[in-house]
Amino acid sequence: RALAQACRSAGVRRVIHVSALAVADDAPSLYLRSKAAGEAVWRDSGLEVTMLRPSVIFGAEDRFTNVFAALLRRLPVLPLAGAAAQFQPVWVGDVAEAILRSLERPGTPDVIDCAGPQVLSLADIIAALGRMTGHERPVWPLPEAIGHLQATLMALLPGEAPLSHDNLHSMRVPSVASGRVPGLDALGIRPAPLALLASHFAPATR
Repeated sequence: RALAQACRSAGVRRVIHVSALAVADDAPSLYLRSKAAGEAVWRDSGLEVTMLRPSVIFGAEDRFTNVFAALLRRLPVLPLAGAAAQFQPVWVGDVAEAILRSLERPGTPDVIDCAGPQVLSLADIIAALGRMTGHERPVWPLPEAIGHLQATLMALLPGEAPLSHDNLHSMRVPSVASGRVPGLDALGIRPAPLALLASHFAPATR
């Protein structure tokens, strides 16, 4: 609300807002509900807004694939809560390009799903990272209740925990393109696959 008011006061008319897939007022996680609330504010702002909804974003310096790659290097087996959760990983470069093209093209759709070319479970993503790093490991799927215990223990570690209770709640709903709104192709973008990271992780195999 403060940002929308500042935009109006400064004469800004066009805004690109990065939200998330699967947002809803009744979503299972605070993260997704807060994103839905943010979208509602922009819709009522009186400004020209395009809302981009990415799935999980990957890139060379992300805090998603790098965390799991580090765990694969250290652990003989990977206990994994939410192993069946579905994602459509999207490259950070494609999301950045979507922002730029949305700014450059008035009349861009109000909402765009930013999703990669593959629907993958979290276990699929871990398996792909194992192949890229040369550290393939068995995945031990955990029930959500045990996952919450894992999240509690991780919260005791120094730094930002790689898994939170709210993350587990978010994974109850698929983070995949809805099919109800335009995708990256509406901006002329052909999304890159997760395999784009292979060259980034390749030194770990030497």
